[in-house]
Amino acid sequence: LQNLSQTPVLRELLKEAKMPGTRVKIESPELSMEPQLIKLDQPGPLTLAMYQFLTEMQETKKGVVTPKELFAQVCKKAIRFKGYQQQDSHELLRYLLDGMRAEE
Repeated sequence: LQNLSQTPVLRELLKEAKMPGTRVKIESPELSMEPQLIKLDQPGPLTLAMYQFLTEMQETKKGVVTPKELFAQVCKKAIRFKGYQQQDSHELLRYLLDGMRAEE
């Protein structure tokens, strides 16, 4: 999650995603692709929780940030994470990103 919080494109897209009906232009100078214009729908609860968490990580001065709401939303999409059993971080990342993509 710390790595995702340092991904400017993701943070900007999540900021834009808060407002349904927004059109976002995605450009990638490194990939030399044509710019794409995407219309965003109403974000789902997992996407909103991710936005809230990343915003809190970027703006907070209190030091420790807990992803309680984000984790609750991930658990709704992937029951295997309930119960606080030890899981691989790459599995959590996959379920988180797949869950956000499914809410598109």
